[in-house]
Amino acid sequence: MFDALIDMLRSSGLFALDLPAVIVIGLACLFLYLAIAKGYEPYLLIPIAFGMLLVNLPLGGLMDPPVDGSGGGLIYYLYQGVDKGIYPPLIFLCLGATTDFGPLISNPKTLLLGGAAQVGIFVALLGSIMLGMTGPEAASVGIIGGADGPTAIYTSSQLAPHLLSTIALAAYSYMALVPIIQPPIIRALTTPEQRKVKMQQLRPVSKKEKILFPIIVTIFTVLLLPSSAPLIGMLMLGNLIKESGQVPKITETLSNSLMYIITILLGVSVGAKAKAEVLLSPDTLKIILLGLIAFAAGTAAGVLMGRLMYHLTKGKINPMIGAAGVSAVPMAARVVQGVGVEEDPSNFLLMHAMGPNVAGVIGSAVAAGVLLQYFG
Repeated sequence: MFDALIDMLRSSGLFALDLPAVIVIGLACLFLYLAIAKGYEPYLLIPIAFGMLLVNLPLGGLMDPPVDGSGGGLIYYLYQGVDKGIYPPLIFLCLGATTDFGPLISNPKTLLLGGAAQVGIFVALLGSIMLGMTGPEAASVGIIGGADGPTAIYTSSQLAPHLLSTIALAAYSYMALVPIIQPPIIRALTTPEQRKVKMQQLRPVSKKEKILFPIIVTIFTVLLLPSSAPLIGMLMLGNLIKESGQVPKITETLSNSLMYIITILLGVSVGAKAKAEVLLSPDTLKIILLGLIAFAAGTAAGVLMGRLMYHLTKGKINPMIGAAGVSAVPMAARVVQGVGVEEDPSNFLLMHAMGPNVAGVIGSAVAAGVLLQYFG
């Protein structure tokens, strides 16, 4: 009886646990706490953290590849949607169905702010190359600066799949920390007078403009940069479906059930790539640091472009809205609104900040297309 109990324990995962796995299991539990108790990106952080937990519990075999064409773990097959570049474009399709490009159409100058915020991507790319990374690896790390999780996942899955789990965790961690990282940068680069600037009410945007916008953007962008087609194409298709008003049931499905389904599959699959030997390597700390530099540089570049536009328009543009040029929608716009209210409770900047915010989504997809075309 005693020997049978010992044999059972030896065949269990308890005897296969090692210190690195225990550390990552603890980290996964920490992420679950942050997502559930603190509300940090819970929709994606919960499945990512649970994927990390599952894959680091020994002998589960959830990521085991098939042998002789049969078998294989459950998450191994779910991961094919990441490996083949399917999930991120589907996320963009759903995102397009929830995005209002009206503020950007109403004030197209804010497209410059969304473009300026992508500077962080190329700052981190250069820094990564200087630290000895290959071009594809550096491009995958740099895309963290766009603060767009699906874009980071798509780019790294195509260019540096061995870095995917670390890059995904870094990208979504910084997205969750937008309310902590951005306000000090905004305050350091603007004056109290600039932060109090009230902007004119946006003009109404017609339905015709909203319908033509995704069609024109798709034609122009994909002709200019074909490698951006999967992300830009799906984003604009989702938006066209929404703005057409002809298929409300499809719009509802994209905005709700399909988005949540893909988010779960994507999160668990990405988290399951976070094996202890990958996550605890020295390269991980390097990527996390470079990702922070990329995100901070993108925020700073957006604010500095905002300051330039503030001076060119003789004080008609609040430079803070440049911080929303990173594509963390709508968190970055809410941060700008929050800092503005602190300076002047009567100032309402949210809709003005949404212009550069959705421009940042387009900008990060275009930047990913540039990197894929050059390094792919």
